[in-house]
Amino acid sequence: MSTPCPLNQAENFKHNTLSFSNDSFQKLELIMYKQKVEKDSYLYWEGDKAEKLYYLVSGTVRLTKMTDDGKDLSLYYFQPGDLFGEMDRSKDQVCTFSAEALTECEVGVIQREDLESLLWQNGDVAIEFISWMGHMQKFTQLKLRDLMFFGKNGALASTLIRMTNTFGEQTGSKIVINKRFTNIEIASLIGSTRETVNRMLSQLKKDKAIDYKNGYLTILNLEYLKEICHCEGCPASICRL
Repeated sequence: MSTPCPLNQAENFKHNTLSFSNDSFQKLELIMYKQKVEKDSYLYWEGDKAEKLYYLVSGTVRLTKMTDDGKDLSLYYFQPGDLFGEMDRSKDQVCTFSAEALTECEVGVIQREDLESLLWQNGDVAIEFISWMGHMQKFTQLKLRDLMFFGKNGALASTLIRMTNTFGEQTGSKIVINKRFTNIEIASLIGSTRETVNRMLSQLKKDKAIDYKNGYLTILNLEYLKEICHCEGCPASICRL
């Protein structure tokens, strides 16, 4: 299939595939097959066999985890240029997350057998693939840190910072987040309720840290949010949705 290499796209620092060289990506491209995915459908469910990876060519995919009380916790918002999915050499391994297409999407699908053959024959690709796996593990660790260590206020502040790095546009001293998020969607990102998110956003608005109108957020004081979540200054490729 023919896919746009993430290294040739603008703002590629936002993608999770920076560990791959152009040559390695072209080799990955050769083992992909193209698939269209309808809006609101699932590429895979928690409990499905972990045997495929997906390269997102267009659209947006959300990765979720079902909590003990039956709610969906949103962990990632994958954008064009991202590689995602779950794969294990054990044929008994199952997916621990679900991947939902929030828009119509086009993906490049990589089968486990094809990837194993490619990595076996190409040491450079194998090393870069291990680097990508490490990147994704680091991303998950930091996301869990945000959720667990600094309370709901810290989790919300961290999520707002991630939004600025993923969807933000600098306008003077402000950062406009150009994707609309409902309070329910934000609650899903931090493992909270819509009512709690509404109260916290109202307080941040009173503190003149944000503005929030019709589902669109504007960050007025980024440093204030960083203080709340004890920001460690992670690179934008990690600090993103």
